[in-house]
Amino acid sequence: MDHNNILGVVLAGGQSKRFGADKSQVNLEGKILINYILSEIVDVFNEILIVANSNIEFMQSKKISRIEDFQKDLGPLGGVLSAMKWIKQNNKNYQWISTFPSDTPFFKKELLEDFYEKINFNESKLFFIKSNDTRHNIFGLWSLDLLSQLEEDLIKKGERKVELWANSIGVKNIDMQFKNNDPFFNINTKEDLENAKKYLKKND
Repeated sequence: MDHNNILGVVLAGGQSKRFGADKSQVNLEGKILINYILSEIVDVFNEILIVANSNIEFMQSKKISRIEDFQKDLGPLGGVLSAMKWIKQNNKNYQWISTFPSDTPFFKKELLEDFYEKINFNESKLFFIKSNDTRHNIFGLWSLDLLSQLEEDLIKKGERKVELWANSIGVKNIDMQFKNNDPFFNINTKEDLENAKKYLKKND
Protein backbone atom coordinates (compact mmCIF):
# COMPACT_ATOMS: atom_id res chain seq x y z
CA MET A 1 0.00 0.00 0.00
CA ASP A 2 1.23 3.50 -0.86
CA HIS A 3 1.47 5.34 2.45
CA ASN A 4 1.93 8.60 0.53
CA ASN A 5 -1.82 8.50 -0.13
CA ILE A 6 -2.69 8.35 3.57
CA LEU A 7 -2.88 11.07 6.20
CA GLY A 8 -2.42 9.85 9.77
CA VAL A 9 -5.04 11.36 12.09
CA VAL A 10 -5.13 11.19 15.90
CA LEU A 11 -8.57 12.01 17.29
CA ALA A 12 -8.05 13.83 20.58
CA GLY A 13 -11.12 16.04 20.71
CA GLY A 14 -13.12 13.99 23.19
CA GLN A 15 -14.24 15.41 26.53
CA SER A 16 -12.88 12.48 28.61
CA LYS A 17 -15.89 12.67 30.92
CA ARG A 18 -15.33 9.24 32.47
CA PHE A 19 -11.70 10.03 33.24
CA GLY A 20 -12.32 13.54 34.57
CA ALA A 21 -9.45 15.21 32.70
CA ASP A 22 -7.98 15.31 29.20
CA LYS A 23 -6.72 11.74 28.78
CA SER A 24 -4.29 12.67 26.04
CA GLN A 25 -2.26 14.69 28.55
CA VAL A 26 -2.16 12.11 31.33
CA ASN A 27 1.31 10.99 32.39
CA LEU A 28 1.96 7.28 32.09
CA GLU A 29 5.41 6.26 33.30
CA GLY A 30 7.03 9.55 32.31
CA LYS A 31 5.31 9.93 28.94
CA ILE A 32 2.03 11.64 28.14
CA LEU A 33 -0.57 9.32 26.70
CA ILE A 34 -0.91 10.84 23.24
CA ASN A 35 2.82 10.43 22.64
CA TYR A 36 2.55 6.64 22.89
CA ILE A 37 0.53 6.46 19.68
CA LEU A 38 2.41 9.32 18.01
CA SER A 39 5.80 7.68 18.58
CA GLU A 40 4.52 4.49 16.93
CA ILE A 41 3.10 6.10 13.81
CA VAL A 42 5.30 9.15 13.22
CA ASP A 43 7.62 7.23 10.88
CA VAL A 44 4.75 5.61 8.96
CA PHE A 45 3.18 8.75 7.44
CA ASN A 46 4.41 11.85 5.67
CA GLU A 47 2.10 13.92 7.85
CA ILE A 48 0.08 13.41 11.02
CA LEU A 49 -2.83 15.61 11.99
CA ILE A 50 -4.06 15.83 15.58
CA VAL A 51 -7.68 16.93 15.93
CA ALA A 52 -7.98 18.52 19.38
CA ASN A 53 -9.98 21.46 20.64
CA SER A 54 -7.47 22.71 23.18
CA ASN A 55 -3.80 23.63 22.99
CA ILE A 56 -2.52 20.24 24.12
CA GLU A 57 1.07 19.11 24.42
CA PHE A 58 2.46 16.49 22.03
CA MET A 59 5.81 15.32 20.72
CA GLN A 60 7.49 17.82 18.43
CA SER A 61 7.98 16.84 14.81
CA LYS A 62 7.77 18.70 11.51
CA LYS A 63 5.37 15.98 10.45
CA ILE A 64 2.83 16.64 13.21
CA SER A 65 0.34 19.50 13.37
CA ARG A 66 -2.89 20.21 15.24
CA ILE A 67 -6.26 21.54 14.16
CA GLU A 68 -9.54 22.04 15.98
CA ASP A 69 -12.86 20.52 14.95
CA PHE A 70 -14.47 22.65 12.25
CA GLN A 71 -17.60 22.46 14.41
CA LYS A 72 -17.68 21.49 18.08
CA ASP A 73 -19.62 18.67 19.75
CA LEU A 74 -19.91 16.39 16.73
CA GLY A 75 -18.00 13.51 18.32
CA PRO A 76 -15.39 11.34 16.58
CA LEU A 77 -17.18 11.59 13.22
CA GLY A 78 -16.73 15.34 13.45
CA GLY A 79 -13.00 14.81 13.92
CA VAL A 80 -12.88 12.59 10.85
CA LEU A 81 -14.76 15.15 8.78
CA SER A 82 -12.50 17.94 10.07
CA ALA A 83 -9.44 16.04 8.86
CA MET A 84 -11.03 15.41 5.46
CA LYS A 85 -11.92 19.10 5.12
CA TRP A 86 -8.35 20.06 6.06
CA ILE A 87 -7.04 17.90 3.21
CA LYS A 88 -9.34 19.60 0.70
CA GLN A 89 -8.77 23.13 2.01
CA ASN A 90 -5.00 22.72 1.88
CA ASN A 91 -4.97 21.01 -1.54
CA LYS A 92 -3.32 17.88 -0.18
CA ASN A 93 -3.18 14.78 -2.33
CA TYR A 94 -4.20 12.25 0.29
CA GLN A 95 -6.91 9.79 -0.76
CA TRP A 96 -7.35 8.16 2.65
CA ILE A 97 -7.12 9.03 6.32
CA SER A 98 -5.98 6.51 8.91
CA THR A 99 -7.47 7.28 12.33
CA PHE A 100 -6.18 6.56 15.83
CA PRO A 101 -7.34 7.31 19.37
CA SER A 102 -5.08 9.13 21.82
CA ASP A 103 -5.55 6.70 24.71
CA THR A 104 -4.13 3.33 23.58
CA PRO A 105 -0.55 3.07 24.89
CA PHE A 106 0.09 -0.54 23.82
CA PHE A 107 -0.65 -0.28 20.08
CA LYS A 108 2.36 -1.02 17.85
CA LYS A 109 3.00 0.04 14.27
CA GLU A 110 3.48 -3.59 13.20
CA LEU A 111 -0.26 -4.07 13.76
CA LEU A 112 -0.91 -1.18 11.39
CA GLU A 113 1.15 -2.80 8.65
CA ASP A 114 -0.75 -6.05 9.18
CA PHE A 115 -4.04 -4.12 8.94
CA TYR A 116 -3.09 -2.50 5.65
CA GLU A 117 -1.80 -5.73 4.13
CA LYS A 118 -5.15 -7.44 4.73
CA ILE A 119 -7.19 -4.74 3.00
CA ASN A 120 -8.76 -5.27 -0.41
CA PHE A 121 -9.57 -1.76 -1.56
CA ASN A 122 -12.25 -2.98 -3.94
CA GLU A 123 -14.36 -4.18 -1.02
CA SER A 124 -15.15 -0.91 0.73
CA LYS A 125 -14.34 2.75 1.30
CA LEU A 126 -14.13 2.21 5.07
CA PHE A 127 -12.16 -0.38 7.03
CA PHE A 128 -12.02 -1.00 10.79
CA ILE A 129 -9.82 -3.30 12.84
CA LYS A 130 -11.65 -6.06 14.68
CA SER A 131 -9.79 -8.08 17.31
CA ASN A 132 -11.09 -10.98 19.39
CA ASP A 133 -14.69 -10.19 18.35
CA THR A 134 -14.43 -6.50 19.30
CA ARG A 135 -14.52 -3.85 16.57
CA HIS A 136 -12.33 -0.82 17.14
CA ASN A 137 -14.16 2.00 15.40
CA ILE A 138 -11.44 4.62 15.89
CA PHE A 139 -8.73 2.42 14.33
CA GLY A 140 -9.98 2.94 10.81
CA LEU A 141 -9.04 3.69 7.22
CA TRP A 142 -11.47 6.13 5.57
CA SER A 143 -11.64 7.05 1.88
CA LEU A 144 -11.90 10.76 1.03
CA ASP A 145 -14.78 9.72 -1.23
CA LEU A 146 -16.89 9.52 1.95
CA LEU A 147 -16.57 13.25 2.69
CA SER A 148 -19.83 14.45 1.13
CA GLN A 149 -21.96 11.68 2.59
CA LEU A 150 -20.35 12.06 6.01
CA GLU A 151 -21.02 15.81 6.00
CA GLU A 152 -24.62 15.26 4.92
CA ASP A 153 -25.31 12.65 7.61
CA LEU A 154 -23.43 14.50 10.34
CA ILE A 155 -24.66 18.06 9.79
CA LYS A 156 -28.12 17.64 8.26
CA LYS A 157 -29.23 14.32 9.73
CA GLY A 158 -27.52 14.64 13.12
CA GLU A 159 -25.77 11.26 13.11
CA ARG A 160 -23.22 11.04 15.92
CA LYS A 161 -22.49 7.34 16.46
CA VAL A 162 -19.52 5.95 14.53
CA GLU A 163 -20.87 2.41 14.85
CA LEU A 164 -24.24 3.17 13.28
CA TRP A 165 -22.90 5.40 10.53
CA ALA A 166 -20.21 2.91 9.53
CA ASN A 167 -22.75 0.09 9.36
CA SER A 168 -25.08 2.22 7.26
CA ILE A 169 -22.50 3.02 4.59
CA GLY A 170 -20.92 -0.44 4.56
CA VAL A 171 -17.76 -0.98 6.57
CA LYS A 172 -15.36 -3.87 6.09
CA ASN A 173 -13.89 -5.38 9.26
CA ILE A 174 -10.30 -6.62 9.22
CA ASP A 175 -9.96 -9.43 11.76
CA MET A 176 -7.00 -9.92 14.08
CA GLN A 177 -6.55 -12.33 16.96
CA PHE A 178 -4.49 -11.91 20.13
CA LYS A 179 -4.07 -14.67 22.69
CA ASN A 180 -2.43 -12.64 25.43
CA ASN A 181 -2.29 -8.89 26.03
CA ASP A 182 -4.73 -6.67 24.15
CA PRO A 183 -2.82 -4.02 22.15
CA PHE A 184 -6.08 -2.07 21.80
CA PHE A 185 -6.52 -1.59 25.54
CA ASN A 186 -7.64 2.01 26.02
CA ILE A 187 -7.66 4.18 29.09
CA ASN A 188 -11.13 5.44 29.98
CA THR A 189 -10.91 5.62 33.78
CA LYS A 190 -8.38 6.18 36.56
CA GLU A 191 -8.54 2.44 37.22
CA ASP A 192 -7.54 1.76 33.61
CA LEU A 193 -4.56 4.07 34.09
CA GLU A 194 -3.43 2.18 37.18
CA ASN A 195 -3.75 -1.14 35.33
CA ALA A 196 -1.64 0.27 32.47
CA LYS A 197 1.04 1.34 34.94
CA LYS A 198 1.11 -2.15 36.46
CA TYR A 199 1.43 -3.72 33.03
CA LEU A 200 4.33 -1.48 32.02
CA LYS A 201 6.21 -2.09 35.27
CA LYS A 202 5.66 -5.81 34.93
CA ASN A 203 7.09 -5.82 31.40
CA ASP A 204 10.06 -3.51 32.01
